[in-house]
Amino acid sequence: MNLPIQNISISQTDEVVHVQSAAPLSALSSAVVGGGYARARHILNVNVDKNFYCKNPKAWLRAFAKERNVNEAFVGLITAVKLRKVRLAFFEAEGLSAGALITAGVSNASSAGITPPFSYRPGTINIILLLNANLTRAAMLNAVITATEAKTAILKERNILTPDGASATGTSTDTVTVACTGVGTSQAYAGPVTTIGWLIARAVRQALTESLSAA
Repeated sequence: MNLPIQNISISQTDEVVHVQSAAPLSALSSAVVGGGYARARHILNVNVDKNFYCKNPKAWLRAFAKERNVNEAFVGLITAVKLRKVRLAFFEAEGLSAGALITAGVSNASSAGITPPFSYRPGTINIILLLNANLTRAAMLNAVITATEAKTAILKERNILTPDGASATGTSTDTVTVACTGVGTSQAYAGPVTTIGWLIARAVRQALTESLSAA
């Protein structure tokens, strides 16, 4: 899988999608491991069985990473979605570029404010944004909002419903990871009508649509 950002590579097996950067990336994430703000060269999106249960998923992910010679800070995600459904979309403009790397399953579809707490089934949407850009921390948070808006728009366009029939806004276990190279002029905002936000939203829309359509 080729990402046109220098010094960042993506490898894929049936077990894991591994993003590796030669230099540390600035990351903001809701991931199981490496959540919050972090500096990391590795992002792992790990496949598990739909019946996977672990009392300590952080420890499990760290052990998984060590088995694959990742012995430093990393961002770690878990998904029951088969990794053959991973899709990458990439757009660039005005010296900025954005890739969205997405695995998507919606058997666990939920509607924010309607689906009750602790409703869970296998299925999640993991969004990894790989940005060749220099975002402030506030802009990285803005990027999470923009990606989420684009995700929800696609779910509505495809008429994805919760098990109770409500219009889905996501799943109950979705994650977003924003990872930036730090290259270029500082970007204070990443809303949907900024250049970087527009690129993010386009990439999310395309990659999510393709992942949902994959067999």
